[in-house]
Amino acid sequence: MSRILIIEDEQDIAELEKDYLELNGWEADIVSDGEQGLHRALENDYALILLDLMLPQADGFEICKMIRETKDIPILMVTAKTEDIDKIRGLGQGADDYIVKPFSPNELVARVKAHLARYNRLVKKEDTEQNIRVKGLHIDRAARRVYINEKEKTFPAREFDLLVFFALHPNRVFTKEELFEKIWGLDATGDITTVTVHVRRIREKIEADPSDPTFIETIWGVGYRFLF
Repeated sequence: MSRILIIEDEQDIAELEKDYLELNGWEADIVSDGEQGLHRALENDYALILLDLMLPQADGFEICKMIRETKDIPILMVTAKTEDIDKIRGLGQGADDYIVKPFSPNELVARVKAHLARYNRLVKKEDTEQNIRVKGLHIDRAARRVYINEKEKTFPAREFDLLVFFALHPNRVFTKEELFEKIWGLDATGDITTVTVHVRRIREKIEADPSDPTFIETIWGVGYRFLF
């Protein structure tokens, strides 16, 4: 049975999340303090984390960033903020998705199901093309590890999936909408802003000069192309 960590300081919301998750077959733990939530996330094996943005003792953005340094499980950021800059910042710190308060329990359950299903498919998927090498970039698909000039770079799940997709389809132009559908799935909700954020983060890790990329090229007005 999958266990989910809820880091949320509003008790009513946390209990509602826990009730609906357990009704749908998951186990759930609640932590109301940011520092305690970070410790629990790092010390235990959870299938997914629901992370509130505004927390006592620690900032949700920073917690997300620190979790991402060692874990690639889905992180869904729960926030009352609706500004795009906050959503972009959350995605930029490694969140897979965001849910804006107030939300319906059915939306919560649907998002959790979609992210867990996709993550489990990726983890269990067998693939014969385990290694991709191009221009100093080495992608070990079996181990889900990335090296640039033999130096390992940390890649959360969605960044890794996007990079692999690009590498398996070199020299082909994809729109942001196509990439969103391919990587986040038909069931995903949100907007294509996340594609731009993830491309930027990938470039920061694999490009010698992210402002003048040699791997992932921007085709203005269209989308992106991986240069092989």
